Amino acid sequence: MKKRILLVSLGGTITMVKTTSSGLLPKLSADDLLHRSPEIASLADIETWSPAMLPSASLSLAEIINVARGLRDRFAEGYDGAVIVQGTDTLEETAFLLDCLIPETHPVVVTGAMRGSDAPGADGPANIADALRVAADDGSHGRGTLAVFCGEIHAARFVRKIHTVSLSAFQSVGRAAVGAVVEGQVRFHGRTERSPAILSVDLARERPVALFRFAMGEDDRLLRCLPDLGYGSLVIEGAGGGHVSAAMMSAIRELATQMPVVLASRCSSGPVLRNTYTYPGSEVDLLSAGLLHAGELCGLKARLLMALLLMSGCDRGCIEAEFRARAGGAPHD
Repeated sequence: MKKRILLVSLGGTITMVKTTSSGLLPKLSADDLLHRSPEIASLADIETWSPAMLPSASLSLAEIINVARGLRDRFAEGYDGAVIVQGTDTLEETAFLLDCLIPETHPVVVTGAMRGSDAPGADGPANIADALRVAADDGSHGRGTLAVFCGEIHAARFVRKIHTVSLSAFQSVGRAAVGAVVEGQVRFHGRTERSPAILSVDLARERPVALFRFAMGEDDRLLRCLPDLGYGSLVIEGAGGGHVSAAMMSAIRELATQMPVVLASRCSSGPVLRNTYTYPGSEVDLLSAGLLHAGELCGLKARLLMALLLMSGCDRGCIEAEFRARAGGAPHD
């Protein structure tokens, strides 16, 4: 019997067609995508849902949280899995959010396209077909949210968009992909350990989380404004293993007494260091000031995790525990 899979469309390039001005705009619903590729319908018993039709840079945390709630409701109704299609610009963020928010073992697969629906060699239909195969595969159960792109299967925690236009724009940074779709067959060769889902998210408690990328010559004026602007937390992408200038330390120390501050790296691969350098502005200096260690989470995903934890009403101890559990690369207790 065919698996019952929900195809969810949020917009993005995969739904875009040329307008009279020759620019691309999102126009196609999940139904439209399905009707444009009738052969896809044979892969599962597919039903559709189109809660948004936006370029992915315009998607909000609230919209993805509501999608997660909708998916949980559908799973309770008997759906076997779900495929979410959206724009690639924030695809890694949606995948990570869903991975944090959905406790069920049902497969959730996120995909998109680098070329518009009308473009020669459009990659959307192949990516949707591969994503549906993964969502319908028994081996996908319990793996959390997966991203499927260009025949590769990636864990949500590690997938990143690494190219602006390439059809193979996504990689598991610092890791191998956990699987692939080859000749229409799903093949897994790795597994990423899942953390328990965050279930107590309340949008009424939402507070902005700032993401600050250190750059040579940067000063502390932006940092000192954050409390007055209503920010609830800060993620710093430090240079290298997690470093800033000595001149910024006074402002960072003060902020760490007022809000949770997380130390990530602006590098594309590798964890934040813990005890290699001890100069002012080093990772030792920053962590001793009370900053939380992001492990192998990039700044984007550390920010999303912090936003969810704040919306869950977590205290400092809970936040620290969640980062230890989800960041990867942190030592085991």
